[in-house]
Amino acid sequence: MAEKIGFIGLGVMGRPMAQNLMEAGYELVLYNRTIEKAEEIAGNEATVVGSPKEVAESSDIVITMLPAAPEVREVVAGKDGVLEGIKEGALLVDMSTISSTAAEELGAQIKERGASMLDAPVPGGDPGEQGGTLQRAQEGTLQIMVGGSEEDFERAKPLFDVLGESVAHVGPLGAGQVKMLRFRT
Repeated sequence: MAEKIGFIGLGVMGRPMAQNLMEAGYELVLYNRTIEKAEEIAGNEATVVGSPKEVAESSDIVITMLPAAPEVREVVAGKDGVLEGIKEGALLVDMSTISSTAAEELGAQIKERGASMLDAPVPGGDPGEQGGTLQRAQEGTLQIMVGGSEEDFERAKPLFDVLGESVAHVGPLGAGQVKMLRFRT
């Protein structure tokens, strides 16, 4: 049975990423602060819920694509956050750009709940530029650098293969952020 995928953050980058996963046949549970954005893309292909907690309760793998560390912390560890609903054995894949320290701290909290985490940021230039990250997100050709265990990486790799053309496991949790930062400079 295919794993159910939760997706949190349907902004400029998250929207095309979620759409690519739905087009690939994955069953998605969606959450966005602006519920209308989630409802616009859900159609009959996805379920829209009212909190990150509900996403986690309904999903085997939860993907977050948020602007920065404060938003990721709020969605994961805040009131009605992912931590309140995550199931034992679940996997959180944060594709946002945050610090390696933030990824490690959140990973420790996730581990306390019997789940695990990958950091998988997507580097690139201005999201709106020709050939930039937005175009790559729409085309499913992102470059994805993943930190976390090899086992978790292999579990999420089919999703990464839908979202990106260059996917690399670069080390333990937090290593994706470090490698992405070096890539950008």
